[in-house]
Amino acid sequence: MIEASRHWRRDGLDIGLVPTMGALHAGHLSLVAEARRENRVVIVSIFVNPIQFGAGEDYSRYPRDLERDAALLRRAGVNAIYRPAVDVMYPPGSSTRVHVSGVADPLEGAARPGHFEGVATVVTKLFAAVEPDRAYFGQKDAQQVAVVKRMTRDLDLRVEICVVPTVREPDGLALSSRNAYLGPAERKAAVCLSSALRLAAEAYSSGERRPEQLRKVLRARLDAEPLARVDYAEIVDPESFQSPGTLAVLAVRIGSTRLIDNHELTRPFQG
Repeated sequence: MIEASRHWRRDGLDIGLVPTMGALHAGHLSLVAEARRENRVVIVSIFVNPIQFGAGEDYSRYPRDLERDAALLRRAGVNAIYRPAVDVMYPPGSSTRVHVSGVADPLEGAARPGHFEGVATVVTKLFAAVEPDRAYFGQKDAQQVAVVKRMTRDLDLRVEICVVPTVREPDGLALSSRNAYLGPAERKAAVCLSSALRLAAEAYSSGERRPEQLRKVLRARLDAEPLARVDYAEIVDPESFQSPGTLAVLAVRIGSTRLIDNHELTRPFQG
């Protein structure tokens, strides 16, 4: 991949990278569309990264459909698809990992030990392979965005991190590849995440600023859904992921499926 990137760069073309794990949906395609608006060349990586999955997580059953993904990306007008093999990304004996402290520690970091180390490592390797000018991530993975931003800044990687708004279903559910795991009753129940965020945004708009009260608004809606089990519902700073702040972040299990979502409370909830 690096030789192709350097060829495009010698021709004076800027490069946008959209890192994905495949199982593409409209959220991913919104990243591609933004990358196409801002770059002459767009590269999409598809790699289900084993080291960001913990023991007992869904690495083996994570949805994979490379032919469908490739067809979607061709129609979206991408210039190249980068699909490295696991043994290319992590050769035998590979032991180096990228650890980002602080922002990677709470919430998702605490719930999924090693997850963000896996994310930071694979993103660093993708940046090395592609040498993009810009890389595109979705706001739905807000803590991942904060980790990648901190890593990029601290390591002087000279890649602009571009964040694209969350794409939602008409009923508000954030698009996610893991939504495919939801049965009909679970899919209906999953709307509790976006509903809780909407209620918290309305409370903030009405003047509520106390984090503990905003957390209560989130929990009341989530706890009212019998199929939901809350991992966390917090109000944090969007850069440090410490309290207090104005970003509402959720992780909720609907049946066996773990979903995340978030919303910046200073803005009206859309969806």
